[in-house]
Amino acid sequence: MGKIRVTVWNEFRHEKNDPEVAKIYPDGIHNAIADFLKEQGQFEVRTATLDEPEHGLTDEVLQNTDVMIWWGHLAHEEVKDEIVEKVHRRILDGMGLIVLHSGHASKIFRKICGTNSERLKWRESGEKERLWVIEPGHPIVEGLDEYIEIPNEEMYGERFDIPAPDTLIFISWFEGGEVFRSGCCYRRGRGKIFYFRPGHETFPVYYQKEVQRVIINAVKWAAPVNGPKPVYGNYKPLESIDKN
Repeated sequence: MGKIRVTVWNEFRHEKNDPEVAKIYPDGIHNAIADFLKEQGQFEVRTATLDEPEHGLTDEVLQNTDVMIWWGHLAHEEVKDEIVEKVHRRILDGMGLIVLHSGHASKIFRKICGTNSERLKWRESGEKERLWVIEPGHPIVEGLDEYIEIPNEEMYGERFDIPAPDTLIFISWFEGGEVFRSGCCYRRGRGKIFYFRPGHETFPVYYQKEVQRVIINAVKWAAPVNGPKPVYGNYKPLESIDKN
């Protein structure tokens, strides 16, 4: 397999209307993520944003994406349902999806979960977050220590209304006392999905090397496998059937 083809999707609204966010991510969160992915040399990276035609997710882009990274917050409901359907079909067909931070409330993640994944506790106080690795043998945590400490973050707390993950990779503890399932793996059809909690727009989380390492590892994990493609529908027998 050649380079993994990655599309970094960002709603790209905060950076345009909030000077504090623009100061941290002057070129947008999508480009901050794309930049460290490009440095790896093993990814072919493009970006897409909400206000582009078809939200930047044309049929051509989707067909040439192995893994999509999704960040959204203010404008989840502005994402067109037909685009969500196309992204979902690509996931079922094998495209990987990495959902970041407030993307938990995106239409695509809600569709994947089949629950109201918007529901959780939250608090914007810039408190310390400690993400504990609870699956130390998983590819997503390769190269990490036992935990990641983020000096300032938005708090998300349980109960998080999601289906039980196929594999839970991280549990967060926050300075205020709450905990949260912050690294959740799912499989839908042939596609692999990873939800990763850190990344509030007013903190420089995506410049932190450990957070970058998780995303890099997750892209590799979520990339499609060149395995057999299932066949559905009416099916001719492989062997002769004795009807006597």
